Amino acid sequence: MAAAERPTVICHMTSSIDGRLHPSRYTESPDGVVKDWSAAYEALHDTFGADAWLVGRVTMAEMAKGEPHPPAAHGPVDRSCHVAKADADAYAVALDRSGKVHFAKADIGGDHVVVLLGSEVSDAHLAELTADGISYVVSPGPDIDLAEALSVLKRRFGIETLLLEGGAGANGSFLAAGLVDELSVVVAPALDGGTDVQGIVAFDGGLKGKVRLALTGCERLDHGAVHLRYTVEAV
Repeated sequence: MAAAERPTVICHMTSSIDGRLHPSRYTESPDGVVKDWSAAYEALHDTFGADAWLVGRVTMAEMAKGEPHPPAAHGPVDRSCHVAKADADAYAVALDRSGKVHFAKADIGGDHVVVLLGSEVSDAHLAELTADGISYVVSPGPDIDLAEALSVLKRRFGIETLLLEGGAGANGSFLAAGLVDELSVVVAPALDGGTDVQGIVAFDGGLKGKVRLALTGCERLDHGAVHLRYTVEAV
């Protein structure tokens, strides 16, 4: 898909030197001051001026803090796209193929929620999202059509720039599909060392032969971290 038909996608992540994502497991910074790199990460997040950010199901479930609460009864639901709010200042986008995430409210930190779903999602779940004032986009097949979903986000919600912020499976899927324009990584001066956690990207079969990276920026941050930026070229 041509970039003009979808939002610009910037994959923005924090990583230890050994490629791990969870700062709670990192060794301390050289000066012993910083253990959680979220402040530096969020400050850079804001500089992109993005209209939306996107995470996977597991990450969004941690933020959504909801329990299942389908309406006792409901009428017909839109099984393509429901726009509850088209003029939000920013959007929080979730990948949730089967409709497993439930929300306590229609926004995350003030950013209106849009859920991307597969075709096998139940009418009851769509009715729950509608009743909660949450927008959604349903793909024509059981798996989420990432390219088409991005196109809908631009056409129906006016999203021009989207920050892709993991997890690893979501990042890998977008990269493998040739839908990422830039990679932005805050590398903490820390190690994780664990063997049971994912890194920045995970994709079955790997990404060799699918993308090329070209360094466009390297900035030294406080407490020994660095911010690396790369353009991403689909092969």
